[in-house]
Amino acid sequence: MMNTENDVMIEADGLTKKYGPHTAVSDISFSCTKGEVVGFLGPNGAGKTTTMRMLTGYMPPHQGDAYIAGHHTISESMQARHKLGYLPETVPLYPEMSVEGYLEFIGRIRRIDNLWDRIDDVLQDVGLLDRAESYISSLSKGMRQRVGLAQALLHDPDVLILDEPTIGLDPAQIVEIRQIISDVGRKRTVLLSTHILAEVEQICSRVIMIFDGRIYADMSIDEIKSTGNLVSIRLANPAANTSELLERVSGVESIVQHGTNSFGLTVVDSDQVRPLVAETAVYNGWGLLEMTQENQSLETIFLTKMREAEAAGFADEQTAVILSTEEE
Repeated sequence: MMNTENDVMIEADGLTKKYGPHTAVSDISFSCTKGEVVGFLGPNGAGKTTTMRMLTGYMPPHQGDAYIAGHHTISESMQARHKLGYLPETVPLYPEMSVEGYLEFIGRIRRIDNLWDRIDDVLQDVGLLDRAESYISSLSKGMRQRVGLAQALLHDPDVLILDEPTIGLDPAQIVEIRQIISDVGRKRTVLLSTHILAEVEQICSRVIMIFDGRIYADMSIDEIKSTGNLVSIRLANPAANTSELLERVSGVESIVQHGTNSFGLTVVDSDQVRPLVAETAVYNGWGLLEMTQENQSLETIFLTKMREAEAAGFADEQTAVILSTEEE
């Protein structure tokens, strides 16, 4: 059932998609509110693109409903598309056209008022004003991606759905596209599909994690990071049972020993756990030499959650791929 809240701009309600006997997406439900930039994160083959295609109306679900700005993407397709800008993984461009000619073509299909003003505006937004007359075939992949963003923005939509917008770009181009997405996302709702974790940390305020066609986690970036605090300690005289005793400290989730004297503790709340760890070390005469705190990287947290998903039967071996945080 459609969420009636005025600020809900994207809503998936029990979306399911099957390809023959294979269920690509299974009963997915979530919503994105006005002004949110949400990362849709998962390994290759997890169902990200299939979900986005259902949300945009490009592909009908077998079960469930999708809404854009309150409009059903199937029964109210034209109203939903008017509110939606979509950048698929493979950008739909015509290389024989100029940049402004392509945008004019798209604008006339959409029957956009004041079309040339809008073309100038979006070219300004994506940094292509000086390439307006260039043929698309002469552009680099990064500039072509900007043209794709320009067509998604041309009708000034309230919602943007971007499927792997930086895939295949060099590091400089990735930085440029990320900045553009951050800028245009300030007044829009954005759903961003990616497997590059650095993008999520730099652009998004919230993450939806999908494994094997099902949602496993839906949390803000701050919430995710707060679940994975690390406390490292170095002891002068650890005992044989030090790890065992530290594991009994309230709030300690796991312990890894590094060498003879150092221990890494994954904790729920480091502010509460550190005094308890120090007290335990003093009581047992271990000689606490050093204690430091740091947050786990999003990569570590994601891989941990992926292993949890696999253990719970969410994902199979084919989806258990290592995700990259590096600039590709």
